[in-house]
Amino acid sequence: MRIVFLGAPGAGKGTQARLVADRHGIPQISTGDILRAAVKAGTPLGVEAKGYMDRGELVPDALMVGLIRDRLGQPDCARGYILDGFPRTLEQARALDSMLKEIGCPLQIAIDFTVPTEELVRRLTGRRVCRNCGASFHVVSAPPKQEGVCDACGGELYQRADDNAETVSKRLEVYDAQTAPITDYYRAQGILKTVDGTREIGLIQSELNDLLLSTAKA
Repeated sequence: MRIVFLGAPGAGKGTQARLVADRHGIPQISTGDILRAAVKAGTPLGVEAKGYMDRGELVPDALMVGLIRDRLGQPDCARGYILDGFPRTLEQARALDSMLKEIGCPLQIAIDFTVPTEELVRRLTGRRVCRNCGASFHVVSAPPKQEGVCDACGGELYQRADDNAETVSKRLEVYDAQTAPITDYYRAQGILKTVDGTREIGLIQSELNDLLLSTAKA
């Protein structure tokens, strides 16, 4: 299955992507993962991307699509993949489509996780992250056993600077402005599916499995 997961920060797409990836034996691919791997490997595109990153600049869309092309050509993507966090703009969606059509492997489904803004703000402002291992908790829905201490490694939990209410609201405004055209784009292609991200994780996972099964059979 060739899948794109869309959804605002805090919508739960990362959690669901990991579950789907494990269940179907396909990789969950994020732009951050791609960039870090390419830079670490010292590939030509990785070296070029590092130059932008070192200068604090955004990696251009054309370069990012090239990195994705390289990543999707690796053996673990032969049975499919989940793109998590890309594309983020309509221009990126079009560039991705063009690249996938060139290699004869167009996307099969795009899934948009919808959650009301108020709930997204609640989720993100309550998030706490371990400074040591990066594990994530939530003060209400998934609290650590001991306040301020990571269950996994005992490290200190903290609130990310971009998880305060004002910053979160601005991030969500930017996301809405960028992503609305993407959902319309995939809807016009007939591959967009919408999933209610406010429900219990297991219920969402069950719906996703049904959607992917029906898509695979189509």
